[in-house]
Amino acid sequence: MLLSSAQCRFIVVIDTYDRIGPQARLKKGQVTAQGARDFVAYKSNAKKLILSEVCQRDETCNLGQSQGQAEYGYRPTEVYAVDFLTNYTGDKHVTFVEPSRRLGFGLAVRTALRLTETPYVWIQQHDWALDCDIPLGPILDIMETSLSDQIAPVKYVCFPSVRMLSYATSAHVMGFPTLRELTASLKGDFVSASHPNVKVPLTPLFFWHDKPHVASTAHYLSCVFPTPLALPRGAFIEDTVGQRARNQMKQGVFAKWACWLYYPKEGTKQCLRHLQGRTWRGAEGELAQREAWKKLNARRAADRRD
Repeated sequence: MLLSSAQCRFIVVIDTYDRIGPQARLKKGQVTAQGARDFVAYKSNAKKLILSEVCQRDETCNLGQSQGQAEYGYRPTEVYAVDFLTNYTGDKHVTFVEPSRRLGFGLAVRTALRLTETPYVWIQQHDWALDCDIPLGPILDIMETSLSDQIAPVKYVCFPSVRMLSYATSAHVMGFPTLRELTASLKGDFVSASHPNVKVPLTPLFFWHDKPHVASTAHYLSCVFPTPLALPRGAFIEDTVGQRARNQMKQGVFAKWACWLYYPKEGTKQCLRHLQGRTWRGAEGELAQREAWKKLNARRAADRRD
């Protein structure tokens, strides 16, 4: 990456739950009583970890504070909104957003975007990890210089997970004549004037994914959140806006969404790895588990040979 994380502003939305129940249904906003107790410690530990990693110190006792609202619906006599509290370092380098009720991923992103002061934003879900280096500087330069392009601007760049490998030749593209044509005409290596020796391979992406991506802040707000009530509380962007974007791009409306996929090694290189949050054992624990599986598979292979 061009910039170290220490040079970037961080806005961390720590979403909450709606209710306590006998079993966890996290996507429905339900946690167990133990999960609710654990969440208090989780929030505290998350803040300390981020501040120690980003600011190289624990400033949890010296954070400024403000309040806000995230609206999501209305009646003629009433506006539906979730109150939230923001805690931030003195230089606004790190901001924590804590809603009083569950926002869901979509409204969490919108809340963070409204606090963003930079023209571009990196959206990072908590359960995805980067598996390779990303040429962020060249990507941002390409996005900036393409703003005036009326046919193929670059305003959103997603990074490939294992299920997105070879996307340009997958059924998501090849089964639709318009998408095949757009891919054939637009896919390629992009080069910015400020990084002439760095080729950035991109292919059109016919969906707006929630997984880690970089995007134009203004484009995000105007395309995904054109009105304050564009997304209901608890919703994911890809389940709502993502489907609408794909349907429009099937009809040839590409420049409006301007979605691209980083496509290293002709789409064979994976850049994201999904973390199984409910069973995550930590980096050392995961490595130990992989080694255990390797040994088990080796024993099984040896048994078959015998």
